[in-house]
Amino acid sequence: MAGCVEAVINVYNNKQCEISDQFTKALCNQICSGMSLWAKTQLLPPEYLKQIETIYATKFPIEVRHYFAEWIEEQPWSQVDETNSQHEQYAVTLLVSLLQLIQQKSDELPTTGDYFLLKLRFQNVIDQLRETYEPSPLAFVKTVKSCLTLEESLVNQAENPSLVIEDPTVQQLATNKQISKDIDTLQTWTSVTDTEIKQLQDKQEALIIHWKNSPNLTAQLGNALNQLQQKLEFAKTQIQQWQQAGDNQHELEKLRNEKEELMNKEKEISAQQKNVQTELSTKAQEVMELRSTLLNKYKKSFLFLEDVQKKVIDVELIAWKRKQQLSGNGAPIEEKLLDRLQSWSESLAEIIWKSRQQILQFEVLRTRLPLNTSTENQSDILPDLNQKITALLSSLVTSTFVVEHQPPQVLKKESRFTAKIRLLVGGKLNIHMNPPTVKASIISEEQARGLLKSDVTAKDADSGDILNKEGTMEYHDGKGELSIQFRNMQLKKIKRADKKGTEAVTEEKFCILFQSDFQLGINGELMFQVWTLSLPVVVTVHGNQECNALATVLWDNQFAEPGRTPFQVPSQVSWTLMSQLLNTKFQAVTGKGLGPENLNYLASKVFGGNNKTDEYSNHNINWSLFNKDTLPGRSFTFWEWFYAVMRLTKDHLKSLWCDKTIIGFVSKQQAQEWLQMRPVGTFLCRFSDSELGGVTIAWSAEDPKTPGERQVWNLAPYGTKEINIRTLADRIKDLPQLTHLFPDIPKDQAFSKYYTTDALPEMKDPEGYIKTHLINTLTTPGAAPMNYDNPSTPQAIYNVPITI
Repeated sequence: MAGCVEAVINVYNNKQCEISDQFTKALCNQICSGMSLWAKTQLLPPEYLKQIETIYATKFPIEVRHYFAEWIEEQPWSQVDETNSQHEQYAVTLLVSLLQLIQQKSDELPTTGDYFLLKLRFQNVIDQLRETYEPSPLAFVKTVKSCLTLEESLVNQAENPSLVIEDPTVQQLATNKQISKDIDTLQTWTSVTDTEIKQLQDKQEALIIHWKNSPNLTAQLGNALNQLQQKLEFAKTQIQQWQQAGDNQHELEKLRNEKEELMNKEKEISAQQKNVQTELSTKAQEVMELRSTLLNKYKKSFLFLEDVQKKVIDVELIAWKRKQQLSGNGAPIEEKLLDRLQSWSESLAEIIWKSRQQILQFEVLRTRLPLNTSTENQSDILPDLNQKITALLSSLVTSTFVVEHQPPQVLKKESRFTAKIRLLVGGKLNIHMNPPTVKASIISEEQARGLLKSDVTAKDADSGDILNKEGTMEYHDGKGELSIQFRNMQLKKIKRADKKGTEAVTEEKFCILFQSDFQLGINGELMFQVWTLSLPVVVTVHGNQECNALATVLWDNQFAEPGRTPFQVPSQVSWTLMSQLLNTKFQAVTGKGLGPENLNYLASKVFGGNNKTDEYSNHNINWSLFNKDTLPGRSFTFWEWFYAVMRLTKDHLKSLWCDKTIIGFVSKQQAQEWLQMRPVGTFLCRFSDSELGGVTIAWSAEDPKTPGERQVWNLAPYGTKEINIRTLADRIKDLPQLTHLFPDIPKDQAFSKYYTTDALPEMKDPEGYIKTHLINTLTTPGAAPMNYDNPSTPQAIYNVPITI
């Protein structure tokens, strides 16, 4: 296959035969269609291969991808859910198999020649993969799947140039590459202008020396010229006298020759005088031209520098802050993203500082030698350029003072909390030589608005009292970062604003203000006052406020708009956006997200209607529906119900949920319809509609009044208290009425790995007491069927039999 591909490529590229381009392309496409993904990847153009190299340099050893391509592409990666802990064992199997293949390949290689280095590399790769992925084998699956997806995207893009790459990771890699390339270009430009300004200084100093020496030289040449002219006049007079005398022709000829020499010397000295002025004018012109060239380069460089900084600060840094905000709701965020932003920011800081120093040097040179010409007068823009580049530096420094680790957004009074602040340019510009002090304070929403409106008094305002709120930034040489970790802050007092209508205290938003000031340059020529705000926080005084406070925080994090006035959020959003929030948070807390059917059920709970037939994508949900108004017939809001379910799942049902043994989000009506069609003993687990944080079991049973007919029954919900006493899996094990998990999975097959009481306890303990064993039983063979007309459900009780 490789030979055929090579032949086709040679035909197409070198045109070694008369086959048409259309036929060649068709043949190449036909051959490529049977190629492996890695084979196609190796044929990508250089610009795509560079992206492939970047992907594998940061994620996965490219040698493994190359030498084990066939094995990698044969594995069913798509069938492994990296978010499901129950798939971890299969991920371990994949990782172990790959490590064995690498070891086998390494053992087969000879220890001489070029293979020696490859053998060593394989051993290093084995150690690297073990260290990275043995503690988290599902992360190994996620990495490989990500790499294969990116490869496929690039191959598709290369084969179909008209397609737009929609993969955000590929787009981000392209953006990162472009920014790094632009910064490299700026560094080259700065280096070139640094060389040229030194050349300008040398030429200007040479001009000054020439200019200072020219009067003396001109005077010397003038004196010599005067003397020559006097001698020439004397020679002319002698010649006239000898001509009148008419004799002594020898002396006459001698005088004539002397006159000729004097005239030649006169021309030579006159030329020297002219050359002095010409050279002075030429050197001045060279200086002016170099000044003009440099000035144009500084203008061009500034515009480019301004554009690149906007990409870094106004786009990438803002994007990181948005990702950080969404991570407060559980969305993933790249760990090294801030380090990359720091690298860019530090490079920009060095470029700006060097450019500013060059412009200042340019101004000094111009002051030392003013050249009053029309071209030189254009350099009056220099002070403006200096002001602009200083403003650019100020913007960079103030924008890169960021909250790396946010304080808790639900902040309980009297509880200790932490936060970390980093100055991304702190390792440069010698800021770390005299680390600044940072002060923290808590401010209200109104005070935050005043701060953003440049109210000078806002920086001194506060709405509470924080202990351990000041500290000095530390420079970490190994990481190359200047930061401060507030480890022991504590909110002792809070001043609340007057309530707005029905607004609860859990809807009032504050934030932590971090501020500092420091100086840069010789004798502190530049003074910076930097500050940054944390994400909004809600202050609570009791644990029972956490649920509603979290609702305020989640809504703010998810729906805050760029450039908003603190801390305004829309009063309503589309259900599509809300479902993203619910899915993200539930997945972060429980390990597995919500499917379309789960979200449709939740929508029906909010808006009413039939979750099987209604379409909710065009519905809007407002704050009242989310966490103000109680659900119909209930004493709690939608969010309070969802929060309780989430907590119950996280604390007690996480493995069952991730293993899909709990359906959870399904209505009573839907459960009844499903189970009525199934054999007796079929059951499912769903979250209770009537109780906060409860899970109930619905099952198909024979109707005691009408033998042969089936009814659907529902156990009273189990909450945290009940599951703490006996796990849900053990309760299911206890009930012989439950035989198969919907649709038809034997219950022991589904739940046996979660049973905790596989054997009865010993008859007696060391003290001679007879032990008891808790089991879950039903008091009656049945009760009223589960339906909407009669919502009552049979009650589960605990029997405590004595085992002898």
